[in-house]
Amino acid sequence: MPKQDPPFPVMNDGRKVQIDNMAEVSYISQNLYMSDPVQYPYFYRTVPNELHLCAGIGKLLKYFGWKWVSIFSTDDESSMRAIQTLKEGIERNGGCIALHQTFAHQRKLTKLELQKIHRAINQSSSVNIYYFNKNNAFSLIYILDLQRNVKSGHVIITIAEVEIMIINQKHFEISNKFFIFKPYKKVMPNFLKFIREMKPVWLASDKRAKHWWIDLCRSSCPKTIRRDCIPRVETHALSRCFSTYFGNSYSVYNAMYALAYALHNMILSGAGNGTIWTRENREVLYSLPWKLHHYLRNLHFKNGLGEDMYLDENGDLASGYNILNLNFLPNMTLKYKVVGHYNPNAPPEQDFTIDEKAIVWESSFTQKPLKFRCNPSCQPGYRKLTKEGEPVCCYYCIPCADGEISNQTDMDTCTTCSDDKWSNKKRDACIPKVITFLSFEEPLGIALTSISMFFFLITAVILGIFIYYRDTPIVRANNRHISYILLISLKLCFLCSLLFIGHPEDVTCILRQTTFGITFSIALSSILAKTITVVIAFQATKPGSKFHKWMGSRVSNSIVLSCSLIQTILCLAWLFSAPPFPYLNKRSEIGKILIECNEGSVIAFYCVLSYLGFLAGISFIIAFLARNLPDSFNEAKYITFSMLVFCSVWISFIPTYLSNKGKNMVAVEIFAILASSTGLLGCIFFPKCYIILLRPERNNKKDLRKT
Repeated sequence: MPKQDPPFPVMNDGRKVQIDNMAEVSYISQNLYMSDPVQYPYFYRTVPNELHLCAGIGKLLKYFGWKWVSIFSTDDESSMRAIQTLKEGIERNGGCIALHQTFAHQRKLTKLELQKIHRAINQSSSVNIYYFNKNNAFSLIYILDLQRNVKSGHVIITIAEVEIMIINQKHFEISNKFFIFKPYKKVMPNFLKFIREMKPVWLASDKRAKHWWIDLCRSSCPKTIRRDCIPRVETHALSRCFSTYFGNSYSVYNAMYALAYALHNMILSGAGNGTIWTRENREVLYSLPWKLHHYLRNLHFKNGLGEDMYLDENGDLASGYNILNLNFLPNMTLKYKVVGHYNPNAPPEQDFTIDEKAIVWESSFTQKPLKFRCNPSCQPGYRKLTKEGEPVCCYYCIPCADGEISNQTDMDTCTTCSDDKWSNKKRDACIPKVITFLSFEEPLGIALTSISMFFFLITAVILGIFIYYRDTPIVRANNRHISYILLISLKLCFLCSLLFIGHPEDVTCILRQTTFGITFSIALSSILAKTITVVIAFQATKPGSKFHKWMGSRVSNSIVLSCSLIQTILCLAWLFSAPPFPYLNKRSEIGKILIECNEGSVIAFYCVLSYLGFLAGISFIIAFLARNLPDSFNEAKYITFSMLVFCSVWISFIPTYLSNKGKNMVAVEIFAILASSTGLLGCIFFPKCYIILLRPERNNKKDLRKT
């Protein structure tokens, strides 16, 4: 309906100019600044302000799960503030803005700007908010142009209606993609009759309204608004007589009722006592408008439709919005359908309603539309990684790292599992870590135990052979008592490897390294004693040698005792300062808790190893220098080779030990113990056993002196 100058001061353009002390009622302005009771204390309106409009749009987006949104708006101050509020609401609900483009509010969009909008729609999100034309309708020409230039699969949310009329381009269909937010609107009693019977001469000053009324003379107009007249000229095809767009008539209607009730209350209260209220007394009427302010504030009245109306403390009518769906019908006409409501004054659970069955979707949607977003949700087990240069809702979904989980969709970060738990394969739950250690039951433990016991028995057999043949020349050569000590220490070396297998306990952790260090120091000091005995025996045979007094078991026993005692003191110092202890290693291996022995003092551990290396090195050097002495008293060749094997094993042990974790580290140390012990046993005693058992004829002094 064309706008008329109202008989009372009703504001119709949303301006911010306040007439001093004069109550103003707007039927069109949704400008949120006008709700400021301090700056505009006398301003009232019969439509909701823009904050409610933005809240309603946000409710619609949240209902359908639309997260990725493009916004096109005018650049006026009120719209910009409203859009900022809308953006904050979208982001608060987990959505984001693909783009926001603004256009001048003081003029119509140019063709270049329309092309810019179409290009942006096609390249960005599928949900587009048109926040302009608040107080006008979109022309059908623009909608057709939008249809031609925008691909299917888009939803458009607008705050402006579209002119509804017959389309004579029958080959052209308009997609059902529009949701429109408009303040509550109803047809007032006798309003259509007023349209049919009103004389255009009343609108002589409004040429646009006059043409609109002339269009109603067309025979194709609906009977409800068709006027009984004959058009003097042919009207254009896009006639307004098919439109249901009657502007803000309902809001004007409520504004009139609000003013009427306020005047009525003012008169009844005696505020106008002494005044004669007549139509002719306009001077008196306009001298009292400031008095209306008191009666408009918190006004409660019923309009002509019997509806309860309230003006709140901010001067806003407590009303809401209809959510309209624009449908293209088979008869080539367009029709609005109310599919939902938003009433900000209703209880929280009842303020927003939507009837999905009433919505007619675009043909590309087979049911409720997809949850539009830049990319699919990141499922549990994944986290978001923002794409550089794109909105925050555009991201990659990358799996959580080992030991981290995400148990919800679209998580920004993964949660680290506690030290005693690990992530499952899907990375969506923490599960207890597997407790592991080198046990006697597993294949590796069984193999190492079997090897250890096998060589222990071999050593025991060799010791028995040496005891049984103790009086033969080959056993008596090079101090048989030292040979017994060496064989016993090797037996202990094989047995001490068993301490490294099984569940680590306090006792086993303490005995592991100390037993290993002491038994090996006895073995190596025995070899050193045998080597020195060979050198002394050779030197003592020379005429006038002073080494004759060093012959005998006393020197060799002293060497074994003193060298072993030094290692024992080192081990005791280790135990008293920082002894080994069981330790739950939760970080070395993925998804496992390693039960292992912490060495306590790493320095002490390497001191023990270094001392063994020192004994082995001295024995190797002396044996190497004495390797060419006469064979009758000489084990130097065998000792040299055994020390070479021993040193090779332990030199390779250190980097291998440091590069392994958990039970592999323990297995490396056990292997080094078994390999070095076997090397000593084989290189020193196997040749003698061969002569004793298989070549007994060579076990005599005569043969021992040969070569």
